Amino acid sequence: MITSLSNTFKAFAASGKAGGIVLILCTILSLALANSPLGAAWLGFWRLQIAGLSVELWINDALMAVFFLLIGLELERELYNGELSDFRNALLPMLAAAGGIMVPALTHFGFNNGTPTQAGVGIPMATDIAFALGVLALLGSRAPASLKIFLTALAVMDDLGAIVVIALFYTDGLSIAWLLGALAVFGALLAMNRVLRVMALAPYLLGGALMWFLMLKSGVHATIAGVLLAFAIPYSSTQDDAASPSHRLEHALHKPVTFLVLPLFALANTGILVGAGWPAQLLTTNSLGILLGLVAGKPVGIFLFSFAAVALGLCRLPQDLGWRHVLGAGLLGGIGFTMSIFITNLAFAGQAELVNGSKMAILLASLVAGLAGFGWLKLMGGPARPA
Repeated sequence: MITSLSNTFKAFAASGKAGGIVLILCTILSLALANSPLGAAWLGFWRLQIAGLSVELWINDALMAVFFLLIGLELERELYNGELSDFRNALLPMLAAAGGIMVPALTHFGFNNGTPTQAGVGIPMATDIAFALGVLALLGSRAPASLKIFLTALAVMDDLGAIVVIALFYTDGLSIAWLLGALAVFGALLAMNRVLRVMALAPYLLGGALMWFLMLKSGVHATIAGVLLAFAIPYSSTQDDAASPSHRLEHALHKPVTFLVLPLFALANTGILVGAGWPAQLLTTNSLGILLGLVAGKPVGIFLFSFAAVALGLCRLPQDLGWRHVLGAGLLGGIGFTMSIFITNLAFAGQAELVNGSKMAILLASLVAGLAGFGWLKLMGGPARPA
């Protein structure tokens, strides 16, 4: 049967189009201001110090924790009663995500192995959900229902992979004491949920704020606290249960994240200086690894891993999905943007020129991937013929 969409998923997909447009406008504005006579003032604003952190770090470490909280809540929903709740259904996007993580990472690694830019191996790993779903929204009926769910599940899974990579490899002076404190708070929140059955949101949000502070001090990136908090908040397995604290919080966060958190992230992180030597910056091994990892590695990894999974009988394609749709999803998977920029800031912290070149490669790759995915699905999309 053709996959049906839940009300929650419909609302999420509907916000993707508007969110993608807002992100594009913020990116254009930031690029324009950074390369205008106001450039020094614009870039300097994000470096202003407030309570020990720059404005940029407050956005990247604190506000983005809210984004990761939303990602965690969406992943939890998918695991309980979404596409990932049935193992056989989940296997296709899971294996596709694995290919979409491994091939781009290996592509970057092949260009940068043994060099100072090897740390950027995680940059081309993740897909920007808002932009990818925004492109699908523009396609209308050319994007079957199952394609939207497949791409969302895939993007959530490779975001999870990126989160794991951030937690394991992009740490700064790990402090075991602070980390144990953060994990102790997480354990207490789990006990509130599973043992005491506390259903009010406020105690979890207060505990989450404490866990964020302890995680910040531990050296593990503080945004990981957002993901952990998501899995501590009570969730009802009833489909679209409006009374569930997790469901209520997810619903409440969609618009603030879409129209405040991510636009601020774009404004703070896409002020890229496009100087006379920009072509040379795009020809460095790091930039080539990012460009080819996103534009070529993503579709190749997603398509080949999906094809192998079906050929081996591990899973099957939904009835309204064809291989041309999977290739289209792979092309759209190359829209890295938010997570790719986020990992760039961690991988090359304090290396302004390298960060600038990496972001330029990310924006170009995301533009090419988005246009390629849109063009391919516009020409080759539409429902698959019944078998």
